[in-house]
Amino acid sequence: MSFFKKIFSSEKKETLDKGLEKSKSSFFGKLSKAVAGKSKVDDEVLDDLEEILVSSDVGVNTTLKVIERIEARVAKDKYLGTDELNLILREEIAGLLSETNSGEDTEFTIPSGKKPYVIMVVGVNGVGKTTTIGKLAYQFKKQGLNVVLGAADTFRAAAIDQLQVWADRVGVPLVKQSMGSDPASVAFDTLKSAVTQNADVVIIDTAGRLHNKVNLMNELTKVKRVMQKVVDNSPHDVLLVLDGSTGQNAFEQAKQFTAATEVTSLAVTKLDGTAKGGVVIGISDQFKIPVKYIGVGEGIEDLQVFNKYEFVDSFFK
Repeated sequence: MSFFKKIFSSEKKETLDKGLEKSKSSFFGKLSKAVAGKSKVDDEVLDDLEEILVSSDVGVNTTLKVIERIEARVAKDKYLGTDELNLILREEIAGLLSETNSGEDTEFTIPSGKKPYVIMVVGVNGVGKTTTIGKLAYQFKKQGLNVVLGAADTFRAAAIDQLQVWADRVGVPLVKQSMGSDPASVAFDTLKSAVTQNADVVIIDTAGRLHNKVNLMNELTKVKRVMQKVVDNSPHDVLLVLDGSTGQNAFEQAKQFTAATEVTSLAVTKLDGTAKGGVVIGISDQFKIPVKYIGVGEGIEDLQVFNKYEFVDSFFK
């Protein structure tokens, strides 16, 4: 069974390979030490592999699933050489992720029939939320879509200013008010403006404070309620941005935010600067929420659609 066929363009694949380089070299450095001098996959190798996967931030639950799958292969094939371990890992992790109904996309797309398509972006400060919004706007505009941004994180002047910089850079309109304004009011104005401009996509930034979950929950609920007065069933997507370089902390933030509001998709950023890329595998498996986008570099093109097969292929190459 092979899950791997060429999906991405060579340029896109190269960016992904480069973005995962630190995670990959850290993982394989540990793996080659574990199998040094061993010719077959035995219990000791599996114990070491379990430790390596956990320390690569794949997460305990997902690691146990992977080990179980490899144990089944060992039992079935009787003799598995350590030189085959890399390929088996690749296949079994891709197989595990193929059980989730996400990570199949190859391009930035939005569902048809919802216009404007409204994306509300949530996440704590510092995870790369504004950058993700800017890069997402760029990708949608590149597809020929009419994009409007809304600066509803009104608690930090810097958040509004940063979003303005991205809006100017990408060449899309930004709806904003002064710092301290009511976020729901900004969201309302943004959707009104988007409807008037016949926009295809609206991306709304929201405040990233988790210190008081009840406040956050109330605020996001209010923003959603106000949006629905302008566009039925909006937001159509609640995108949670997580910083991949924080490893297990990203899991914790995902838990907190999914408890505070209904999250429908995830973006995992800053994977190029860390050896914790395994977190994407764990998050994709553990949360029944699709990972839609990953950040693999600083450049405007370096936000990619998450494709689980391409990701695993690059990680275990």
